[in-house]
Amino acid sequence: MIDLYTAATPNGWKASIMLEEIGLPYRVNPLSLGKLEQKQDWYLEINPNGRIPTIVDRDADDFAVFESGAILLYLAEKTGRLLPTDFHGRSTVVQWLMFQMGGVGPMQGQANVFFRYAPEKIEFAIERYQRETRRLYEVLDRRLAGNQYLAGDYSIADIATWPWVSIHGWAGVDTDGLEHLKRWIEEIGARPAVRKGREIPRPVDLEARETDVEKTGRKILV
Repeated sequence: MIDLYTAATPNGWKASIMLEEIGLPYRVNPLSLGKLEQKQDWYLEINPNGRIPTIVDRDADDFAVFESGAILLYLAEKTGRLLPTDFHGRSTVVQWLMFQMGGVGPMQGQANVFFRYAPEKIEFAIERYQRETRRLYEVLDRRLAGNQYLAGDYSIADIATWPWVSIHGWAGVDTDGLEHLKRWIEEIGARPAVRKGREIPRPVDLEARETDVEKTGRKILV
């Protein structure tokens, strides 16, 4: 049994989508980011960074794993799923996983902050992070022009990247002209495990601007 500590964010969805894809039994433990439950002492014992998601593998002496990319790698290696075993195939997946972890996530995350949550609208910051996010999308689009998925077969690289790119509008970033990326977004989003994992711990409506997501973001960041 895997205990999943999570919230309705792109990084949280990575873990729930992965668990749905590989079919491991798991128990959802939702955390209220607005109440700062992720900063409580008991949680910091399993995730010293005080972020989500975290998993605890109850079948492996309660081994805890934090950081979403590390969670994907752990679950892939535990089950032998969604990560090639050959040297070059594995490296290709890890490269695109790191591209998301070091590029798409941080840049789009900052675009979210300055476009949605910041009390002062700083146009330089908004444009800088939106522009860089769009540039990274263009890298993905070029990759997907000749590949159905990011790294050969469907893999943890796709699982890591899709939750962020699928909500590009929340960061004010468009996908106009990126037809290969649009195809990929739609195709990944149609997978049953992705659809189910995207609604854990609860469905989120990002269409309305004044949602609890936006309010929570301001509370955490301001």
